[in-house]
Amino acid sequence: MRIASRFTARVTSSVVVAGALALVGVQAAGATASAATKASTVTCTSANTKLTVTEVSRPINHLLLKATNTGTAACNAYYAPFLRAGADAQAPLAWAEETKPQAVMTLKPGESAYAGILTYSPDGEGGSTAKTLGVLFTDKKAASTAKEKTLNLPNGGVFFNSAAAVTYWQDDAADALAW
Repeated sequence: MRIASRFTARVTSSVVVAGALALVGVQAAGATASAATKASTVTCTSANTKLTVTEVSRPINHLLLKATNTGTAACNAYYAPFLRAGADAQAPLAWAEETKPQAVMTLKPGESAYAGILTYSPDGEGGSTAKTLGVLFTDKKAASTAKEKTLNLPNGGVFFNSAAAVTYWQDDAADALAW
């Protein structure tokens, strides 16, 4: 009887130890896979995305900027884009802080992010018609990425004044235009 008890205790201990080791191995493999996934996510730039700008019927005085991941890895669209309305613009458009999302926009290959652009408001001052829109992505420190992409604006040009602003990147076009 004692021999059977000792044998059962040893087998039980061995099973518990083997199970614990297997669990640790699974957790380590999961951590490695998670780290590999994070490491394979890059910053969205003009090199790994396709950018388009379109006029929208509503709300008035707005454009929609769309960034589609054309790369092979997921990319993060941080903050909002830096936009330069016209070749001679002195400063980028302001970011609409009230549109800041809860998290960074991560785009899998083929997915898109959207930014709404308010071109002018009666409250704004001055202004001029711009024929192009310079777009720079931002990195995780809110600094601009290396290369600007220049897009032609619809209808041969769009009027911008001092009230012009851009939203943070959104996962839905309607959300980008809702402000």
